[in-house]
Amino acid sequence: MGELMKSMAISLAVTGASGAPYALSLLRQLLLANCTVHFMISDAAKVVFATESQIKLPKNNDAIADYLRQAVGVEKLGELNVYSKNDWMSPVASGSACPKTLVVCPCSTGALSAIACGASDNLIERAADVILKEQGKLILVTREMPLSAIHLENMLKLSRLGVTIMPASPGFYHQPQSLDDLINFVVARILEHIGIEQTLVSKWGYDQPNLPTL
Repeated sequence: MGELMKSMAISLAVTGASGAPYALSLLRQLLLANCTVHFMISDAAKVVFATESQIKLPKNNDAIADYLRQAVGVEKLGELNVYSKNDWMSPVASGSACPKTLVVCPCSTGALSAIACGASDNLIERAADVILKEQGKLILVTREMPLSAIHLENMLKLSRLGVTIMPASPGFYHQPQSLDDLINFVVARILEHIGIEQTLVSKWGYDQPNLPTL
């Protein structure tokens, strides 16, 4: 398992929807799993990071990588590569070099729309377009409410193409006691869908104390 995790490459894109804690928790878990993470963040997401998590990212990509490692508390495990929005020479922009999995967490409805119509105006959109054409695994962690018909149509269109639409909707059957418990619920489901073992949340039917009997 250790060798598998060491060789696994994952693209992680963060867009401007509310949900910075989800992105940070997911990044932490990927690095702890010794993955190589190809990280992209939109300008709007940087504003959300500052607003929701008091994280003000530096401008230099290497400095961003160092800052994020400190922010999530993982300074040695995994590899973290950060790319700018116009870094067209990065591996994620090429079908022959990109990782086979891309998670957009959180995914704004603007990013959802751009991905659904095949736009490639920035690196995140291009990375998603590449994953679709290469028939890789694309997971969109959408975070918006209520949803308009436009949002739903875009989700349906992408779902029919094999994209996993995973709204950030934490459950409560695990009896969460903190905000971290709710965040971990969503992150655990993402990890399961990309094939990484997780110990954040017990699976349904296992280690569930005090369940009512009928």
